[in-house]
Amino acid sequence: MRIGLIGKKLGMSRIFNENGDVIPVTIIEVKDNYVIGIKKEIEKDNYSAIQIGCQEVEDKKLRKSELGKLKKNNLPSLKVIKELRMKNDDEVNDFKIGQKLNVEIFKKGDLVDITGKTIGKGFQGVVKRHGFKGGPATHGSMSHRKPGSIGGTTPARVLKGQRMAGHMGNEKQTIQNLEVVQIMPDKNLILIKGAVPGPKNRYLLIRKAIKGLGK
Repeated sequence: MRIGLIGKKLGMSRIFNENGDVIPVTIIEVKDNYVIGIKKEIEKDNYSAIQIGCQEVEDKKLRKSELGKLKKNNLPSLKVIKELRMKNDDEVNDFKIGQKLNVEIFKKGDLVDITGKTIGKGFQGVVKRHGFKGGPATHGSMSHRKPGSIGGTTPARVLKGQRMAGHMGNEKQTIQNLEVVQIMPDKNLILIKGAVPGPKNRYLLIRKAIKGLGK
């Protein structure tokens, strides 16, 4: 079962293992997650999934439709909501609305897949965005970082997929098979070996890894 949690990236640090080796870790805060919805394939949804939420906020910061669904099930106002797809209804039946999930569903040594949005870098040119070499750096050159030609006379248009300047970053990305180095239930923290997508204070989805994929 690929159960998961929503957590907030606090930043990176390093710890030492029993042999004295340095291990770079990402610190993720995982406060109580609530099961706020259940979807079943045999019903109108046509697929199996659970919806989870975290980060309590004031009622006025949510849409009325979102707030109504939460209050109907006697749940607090939750800001961040994610959906976890399941294989079938048998896996969904293990959960019930209002159930709490915390970091203790993971243990040291587990492999997890972490999904988040990468750091946004704004509008960038082709050198930074695509790694173009650029033009001559000599005195008198007029094309140090220009893209150069973007198409010929036939066809008289720019082809789809042409690498050009544009928006960079802030895209959904999943890093697979990262190791859980340490669990701190008393502090609601989980330490993951290596880097994960996104800047500090961004929310991430942490799921148990699918064996055979990734690294």
